[in-house]
Amino acid sequence: MYNKSKRNAHLVGVGIDHSDGHKRITQAERFSIIGGSEETHGRMTETVTKTFETLDRRGKSLETIDKKELSEIIHENKPA
Repeated sequence: MYNKSKRNAHLVGVGIDHSDGHKRITQAERFSIIGGSEETHGRMTETVTKTFETLDRRGKSLETIDKKELSEIIHENKPA
């Protein structure tokens, strides 16, 4: 039997632009960022970090948030 309340969620970001040959991986408790150029990897990491700050302020988690709301929060937290 599947117990939805015990589900663990993890956000994964994958960058596909990597022209410098470096392999970049940033891992945290709630997310992983893999690949990308230095700029892309940094932007994704900043976006996800700010997204989790917003979720924490709102008292929400990946396990409980609606997909549409999460998408909106991610979009709001992308660097300009």
